[in-house]
Amino acid sequence: MLKGIDPILTPDLLKHLCAMGHGEWVAVVDANFTARHLANGKPVVELPGLSLERVSDAVLSVFPLATDVPEPAAIMHVCDSDTDHRTQAQQAVVNLVNKAGFKSNQVKAVERYAFYEKIKAASLIVQTGEGTAYGNAMFCKGVILL
Repeated sequence: MLKGIDPILTPDLLKHLCAMGHGEWVAVVDANFTARHLANGKPVVELPGLSLERVSDAVLSVFPLATDVPEPAAIMHVCDSDTDHRTQAQQAVVNLVNKAGFKSNQVKAVERYAFYEKIKAASLIVQTGEGTAYGNAMFCKGVILL
């Protein structure tokens, strides 16, 4: 345990988040996501029993969003729905992005199969216990200036 660090951020997860550079993406996905297959050998950290919102909140507590990317966050668009439709879990992610100082329109809704392609470029996948459909998000790492 570390002082000031969310206790769900395991040493393995912190190591991978810390090793990521500016412009790299982390995916936070639901329990039904094909994480291992799409990771294709890249790290997958499992946090079963925790929601998309809980894990995203913990990740964003140590992970700066990129300010030089128009949409530094993404969610998987719900098939056959309006582009602005969001599930409760997805809205929670948007709220967290807002809390980090970004606007709701900076969270891109990505079509399901395009989201799978985008995941292939992620440096890290964090698989949650989220049980709702489309409980998947991605975040682009920004710079920490000292």
